[in-house]
Amino acid sequence: MKALKKQVRGLYLGSGTVPRWFRYCLIVFDLATIVFFVGTAHKTHGPILTTVSQVVGLIILLDFSARLWISRDRKKFLRQIYTLADIVVILSLILDPILNESLAFLRILRGLRLIHSYHLLRDLRRDSQFFRTHEDAVIAAINLLVFVFATSTAVFVFFIDHDTSQTPYIDALYFTMATLTTTGFGDITFQTPGGKLFSVFIMVVGVALFVRLAQAIFMPQKVRHKCGECGLYRHDPDAVHCKHCGGLLNIETGGVS
Repeated sequence: MKALKKQVRGLYLGSGTVPRWFRYCLIVFDLATIVFFVGTAHKTHGPILTTVSQVVGLIILLDFSARLWISRDRKKFLRQIYTLADIVVILSLILDPILNESLAFLRILRGLRLIHSYHLLRDLRRDSQFFRTHEDAVIAAINLLVFVFATSTAVFVFFIDHDTSQTPYIDALYFTMATLTTTGFGDITFQTPGGKLFSVFIMVVGVALFVRLAQAIFMPQKVRHKCGECGLYRHDPDAVHCKHCGGLLNIETGGVS
């Protein structure tokens, strides 16, 4: 049993080629299940959709159980937001046949698994030259994407009337993007104090994340200049010496006319 636990921990936390590709496959699976649950949240589940949902639920349960098994701090693991989202999704899949699919909308919370994508940053730094070159912009884009999915999920679950909307998740995403960009078309609005306060939250945080992405693309906090001594690729714009090895840098700047 200890040997098996060591192998499972190696897959989830190891640095070899197989563990890295295993984690990449998990992210692909997460994205696929998000698309599946979004697309089928309000469809009547016949035998095929029910079977697929059960298979997906079993895989999610196995992944959840493996993460819990190898976790060194299980209380901390159970408090993480994407862990709680997985528990809700698993329960919705188990209880839906009993409750006649009344909990199907909760499966959309699987979108919060995107938060787990941050765990891949270490692998991407090692494997991708593109990521190392554009790290600030990629991370800013991930931050914005996760925020959009999380807030769209909250709007979908708590504020969109599922009985009157034919495309509730699209309406939630549309409202989130219109609010985030402060476009404010006004065709979808919230009348409750909670809805209005949540709209303010989307505007404040969303605009800040959007500005951060634009800054990372057009005015990055780090410049790309390879250190001749150690090969470190990213430095402060005004750096004279490499922070890693202390080697002398010669970063070109615009200067003062």
